[in-house]
Amino acid sequence: MMTVASGSDGKMRCWWGPGDADYERYHDTEWGFPQGDDNRLFEKVCLEGFQAGLSWLTILRKRDNFRAAFADFDPQRVANYGEDDVRRLLNDAGIIRHRGKIQATINNAARALELQREFGTLASYFWNWEPERGPAPTQIPAVTDVSTALSKDLKKRGWKFVGPTTMYAFMQATGLVNDHFGECWVRDEVEARRQIQMTDDR
Repeated sequence: MMTVASGSDGKMRCWWGPGDADYERYHDTEWGFPQGDDNRLFEKVCLEGFQAGLSWLTILRKRDNFRAAFADFDPQRVANYGEDDVRRLLNDAGIIRHRGKIQATINNAARALELQREFGTLASYFWNWEPERGPAPTQIPAVTDVSTALSKDLKKRGWKFVGPTTMYAFMQATGLVNDHFGECWVRDEVEARRQIQMTDDR
């Protein structure tokens, strides 16, 4: 089973990283790096929900459009969106025009504000779900017990489009887990950054 592949610069990356400049940049600078900014955490939840059934590359290439459409994923502003905004977004060819996902994003913004009131920040809530750290993976799961539990808790709180698979992708993207393979040149840097994040959070 392939775990890593050589990129255009000869560096070994997780097998999905090489081959496209946007993917390679995302792999090298974002995926797995710990995220502690609330707007970016909210963005990741939303974009992972929009990605369901689509290629992540499609979402990545539309991300700037999503940020413009959803007020840079500021939960306070998005929570105030109304039906006029829904119609505006359904006519925005720069994003994924899916009514259910758009309405879920607006709903989730209100739920994010509730989490901020309860936990202080979204980061405080989400980083409580970081699983015990282990060795580099030999294969990547689509779902885990922790992502299932996180999904269940969010759904209980009223969040939408936060299934277990979506939430595991969110955990990978935001550094709650480090799923870079051992031979990947980025893995050690990601783990070092996660150690700093753990110190900051604890």
